[in-house]
Amino acid sequence: MTENALPPCPECSGPYAYEMGALLVCPECGHEWPLTADEDGDAPRERVVKDSVGNVLADGDTVTVVKGLKVKGHPTGIKAGTKVRGIRLVDGVDGHDIDCKIDGFGAMQLKSSVVRKG
Repeated sequence: MTENALPPCPECSGPYAYEMGALLVCPECGHEWPLTADEDGDAPRERVVKDSVGNVLADGDTVTVVKGLKVKGHPTGIKAGTKVRGIRLVDGVDGHDIDCKIDGFGAMQLKSSVVRKG
C-alpha cells in the first residue's frame, strides 16, 4: 500500500497513518487498528483456517497429524496419529499456517491440510 492509499485514523481522522506489521498506526493519537479492514472501514474479515476434513481451527485447539511427515535432520519423521496440543494460527510461509510444539521435535510449523481437529 502506498501512503496515499492508507485510510485516515478512525479515532481522530488524522491523515498520517502508517503500517507497522499487520497494523495501521496513527502517530497523532496513537490508535492502532488492523491493516485488513474493509474499504468501508468495517471490522476486519477474519481469516478462516480449516483442517483436512473441513473443521474450522482456532488458537489453542488440539489437532492430530493425519499423515506421516518427514523432518529434516531427524531420523524418524512425525508419525500419523501424533497429537499436537495448543496450536497457534499464523500467516506462515508456503502454506504453513499452524505454529506448534511437538514432543520430541520442538517448535515447528505445519500445514492445516495435514491435520485433523481433535
